[in-house]
Amino acid sequence: MNRTPSSSSAPDAPAIISTSSQSSLNLSVHPLPLLNISEHFTRTCLQVGKPSPLVIGALLGTQNGREVEILNSFELAYSGAEEAPLLDHAFMVTRREQYKQVFPSLDFLGWYTVSPLPTQRHFSIHTQFAAYSESPLFLVLSPTAITNASEDIPLHAYEAAVEIVDRKSRTVLVEVGWKVETGEAERISVDWVARGGGEGGGSLASHLQTQRAAISMLHERVLLLVRYLTGVLTGQAKKDHDAIRALSALVASLPASEHLEFRKEFDTEYEDVQLTSYLATLTKTASTLNDLVDKFLITTANKESSRDAHSGPGGPGGAMHGPRRMGGGPGGNPRIATTGFNYHRPEDTWMRQTARTYD
Repeated sequence: MNRTPSSSSAPDAPAIISTSSQSSLNLSVHPLPLLNISEHFTRTCLQVGKPSPLVIGALLGTQNGREVEILNSFELAYSGAEEAPLLDHAFMVTRREQYKQVFPSLDFLGWYTVSPLPTQRHFSIHTQFAAYSESPLFLVLSPTAITNASEDIPLHAYEAAVEIVDRKSRTVLVEVGWKVETGEAERISVDWVARGGGEGGGSLASHLQTQRAAISMLHERVLLLVRYLTGVLTGQAKKDHDAIRALSALVASLPASEHLEFRKEFDTEYEDVQLTSYLATLTKTASTLNDLVDKFLITTANKESSRDAHSGPGGPGGAMHGPRRMGGGPGGNPRIATTGFNYHRPEDTWMRQTARTYD
């Protein structure tokens, strides 16, 4: 139903929301901007002492064609009365540049406020964001729509469009469908915030409660998938090939620990790893033993060379002080027959010692 203001000059008159056209945007909202909007509104209510103050903030995210994803938000300042607020553009530009330095991939996508429904006052604020985006999004959080039986988030998204009625053009708000997009870290954080935060100790009980909550969430999601597949098999649920392919890929990635072929292949790989480890250990041991043998040979050769040097030519009681023996004679060395001296060379000692060691 079109909600048309009874008087276009009234700032709180409902804005025109078109029902004849639907937006083709695929909008995803993350939990962080939802928490920021709620915290901004609650804090402002306590500061000004009013039940429904005007709050304005910017939305940051990414856009790829008609795929829009809102990831973050920040507060905005305005001047003037709440009936005709004027956006503080200098503050807006400064904060946007600051966020751009920290989150370079996020762009300005639109703005948010808190109200039971969009009004002409919000529409006038919406036109002030035209300098930052060609088609800014408009998010409205309606906390008064929350009831005990309601489980949906009271959030509505709009984009401005031009509609021709009776050969006259007018600017209307077209409602955009949206969904909550969460990652694993965001789900854990939201669950932690929903339970009132930590107890200040990081005790074992708190850790176990967190693990139990995570396991319970996983169990609920697995049951949801099982119910969906059961409904598809019985024809009660519509078949979604993308979801079925995703489930097939998920099941294929799970370890088949009870399968005979998997166990056989696992044992083979385990034995290969063990053999490689044993071979590396044996190689290291052989290298260490080889180094030890080399050091022992060098030490023994040095001692033998020192002993031969004291008893050999030039030493006390050596051949230089005794009778000169020609090579080839009794006690001579045929290898040094040309010199006529009988002495041991260091390399001869090394060869003898090496031969004795390996024998």
